[in-house]
Parts: sequence; C-alpha cells; structure tokens
Amino acid sequence: MATQQQDATSQGEVQPQGEVQPQGEVQMGSCHCGAVTFEIHGPIRDFRRCDCSICRRKGAIMCTADTDQFRLVSGEENLGLYQWNTKTARHYFCRTCGIYTHHWRRSRPEFGYNIGCIEGVDIRALPDVEIFNGQAMSLVGEDDRTDMNGRD
Repeated sequence: MATQQQDATSQGEVQPQGEVQPQGEVQMGSCHCGAVTFEIHGPIRDFRRCDCSICRRKGAIMCTADTDQFRLVSGEENLGLYQWNTKTARHYFCRTCGIYTHHWRRSRPEFGYNIGCIEGVDIRALPDVEIFNGQAMSLVGEDDRTDMNGRD
C-alpha cells in the first residue's frame, strides 16, 4: 500500500499521491450503507468546516464541487432532505444510515460534499482545515433560529 502524502496548493486543492485519485479523474463517494452513491468529476478542493448552526453539529469536513462536477449516481429515493429558514440550502443525508453526503449551498450555486464519503481519502493526511465563519452569514439571530418544527 502506497504512503499517502498530500500538499495543499494556494487554491486549497489537494495534490494527491498514493490512495487518492489524481486531479481531473472521477472521485467516487457513498454513504455508510452504500444506498446513496455519487461522483465528483474534478479535483478534491476547498476543504472546510463551518461554524453555522447545522454544520457545527454535523462536524464534517466539506469540499466543493461545481454544478457540473457533482453527479448523484444512485439512491435519490433514499435521500432525506433537511431545510430551514430561507429553505435555499438543501442538506441531504441517507435515510438508512443517516450519513450526511452532500448539500446545495445558499451562499453560491455549488455543491458541498462530505470528504469522509469519498473512497480512498485518508482524512488524517488532509491539510489543516479552515473553519468557515458561517455564523456571520446567518439571516436570523441565535434566539430566532428554528427549524420547521420550531426547534433549534
């Protein structure tokens, strides 16, 4: 098994060696049970965590895919959807195993996805992950933030 070494470029892209596929190739992803599968057509890039109300709870390291780079392969019928507030962002998870796989961002027209779902990625080998200030993007105050059931 090859040793995985990765260096971050100035754009936050990983220059994969060893177990992660090279830039430009298809990255395969899935939830834990395999009911939901997806592909990323392009480099793994823009590693981040976020401190908004939902992301700080799920704790995933997220990456970015442009609209033409993300493809849901299977399991659409098994995806759960969570939305709140403006209902612009769409957070998807597997209804069977509960794993967050991807989301459509409110901030710009692109997908975010859970890097832990990508086959062959050793999350211990990732570069330092920035914590994005999602709290600053909130459209509601901490006391006013509720989901559609009236809960925080």
